[in-house]
This record gives sequence, C-alpha cells and structure tokens, in this order.
Amino acid sequence: MYKILLKRIIDITFSFIALIVLIPVIFIISLAIIFQCGLPVFFYQERVGKNWKRFKIIKFRTMINHADNAGPDISTDNDARITKIGKFLRKYKLDEIPQLLNILKGDMSIVGPRPEIPKYVNDFSDEYIEILKIKPGLSDYAALEYSDEAALIKSSFNAEEYYKSNILPEKIKLYKRYIREISFLTDIKIILRTFKSIIRQ
Repeated sequence: MYKILLKRIIDITFSFIALIVLIPVIFIISLAIIFQCGLPVFFYQERVGKNWKRFKIIKFRTMINHADNAGPDISTDNDARITKIGKFLRKYKLDEIPQLLNILKGDMSIVGPRPEIPKYVNDFSDEYIEILKIKPGLSDYAALEYSDEAALIKSSFNAEEYYKSNILPEKIKLYKRYIREISFLTDIKIILRTFKSIIRQ
C-alpha cells in the first residue's frame, strides 16, 4: 500500500509545498547564477528512471556552459569546470532543489536510488533490472554514504573508471538494501539523516 499509493501522495504534497516555500531561495540562486555565469540557470541531463523510462533531471547549473562537452560526466572537487557559485551550491546540495519539479511530475520520488545516466546503467544492466522497478529519488542510503563522492574521486587519474569500478558497485548494493527495506519509517529516517548531513556541511 505504501509503495503503490501513499508514497506518491507524500511525494506530491512535499514537493508542492517545498517549491512554494523555496520560491525566494530559487529566485536568489537564479539571480546569483545569472550575474556570475550568465544563462542558462538550469542544467538538464538524461537519466534512467522506473521501468527504464528516460527523463531529464533538472538541477541548478554549477558548471561552465557546455561543460558536458569539455570533460567527463563525473566531476571532482577540483574540477575546473565548476563555477564559484557552483561550489557553494554543491556543498549544501542546493543545486538539487529543482528536482522537486521532477518529483512533482512523477519522474522521481523524495527517497529512492539516485538516478543514473544511461551509459552507466547499461554497463550494470543486470543489476538495474531490480533497481529500476521503483522510482529514483533525491536521497537514499547511497546518497548519504557517498555525500563526499567528488572528494573521493579527485585523487583518481581516471575519474570515470574509478567511479565505475569502486563507487557505483557499492552504491548498487545500497540501492538494493533500500528496496528490501522500503517503508514509510525507512523514508522518514533517510530524510532526517539527509537534513542532518546538509546542516553539518
């Protein structure tokens, strides 16, 4: 019952209220990005969602324009493509705020496995058969465990290879753990831990 109906009701209610409350914050961040880096304010990237359906994830832009053409899909703390305002937004996870629109639309949930780009999903397609039975989310066990992911990768010569070989397999284990434990109480615990993690930054 929770996974089928209640979780979606909570997603709609939370994302709608959060978007209304955060309008001033969204406005200020948008202006800051425009003044420092120009347009566009938002960054769109294709991700794979429930039942292998692809969608465009929405984030505040934290990198130079067309950064996806100037380097790998994986970024590190010392990535020269990240703007000054982008570093601040990433530190406090503020770049994720626009994903509330993805949740409201139904592409994502508040809690669930983080949505991955198609090429990494294809590389681990057998593992994702189970993972993509539910909607991806803003936060989960893996997002909490790897909140400093960029810092872990920065010392690697090949960031993408390190991510695929060392980080993504561990994330997949945590995604599957969430699927096994999914419940209203589990989601509340993850949400509270996520807020605590952000506050401690």
